[in-house]
Amino acid sequence: MSAEDRTIVSRFTMEVAAALGAAAIGALVIYGANEHSIGWGDAGPEPGYVPFWLGLIIVGASLAVLVQTLVQRVGAGDSFITREQGKRIAAFAIPVALFVPVSLFLGLYVATAIYLLATTTLQGRFPLVKAIPIAIGAPVVMFVLFERWFQTPLLKGPLEAALGLY
Repeated sequence: MSAEDRTIVSRFTMEVAAALGAAAIGALVIYGANEHSIGWGDAGPEPGYVPFWLGLIIVGASLAVLVQTLVQRVGAGDSFITREQGKRIAAFAIPVALFVPVSLFLGLYVATAIYLLATTTLQGRFPLVKAIPIAIGAPVVMFVLFERWFQTPLLKGPLEAALGLY
């Protein structure tokens, strides 16, 4: 087995994590439903009735999957993500995760330009002659589309303020 084929996360681990995650969501739904009445009133079901039962079904199904996974050792030897796949996921997810805080400080248009320039040159291996027009053109099209045509303002930063594009 080469280093690239090594398992980072096993299928068994993901089965358990998915079951616990779904159970947590179901528990959250039940908690939210309990902020309202979950009973049956004179006019029919109270506001929390349906969410409560749906949450209970989600928790029950999640626990069934968890028990089945633990008892039968579902996917015990299977790989869910190999090292090579993990690298590909990280190459996509890390720039997207960085895009959000950059958008908050520099605005959506500048962050989009930076994101597109970085991903087209570093991941897509585009030459700068092609990457720069893409990185500038897409935010300009977004600006015209949203700000002018739809009249829907998007998050702006200091560059737009300096250019008077508010």
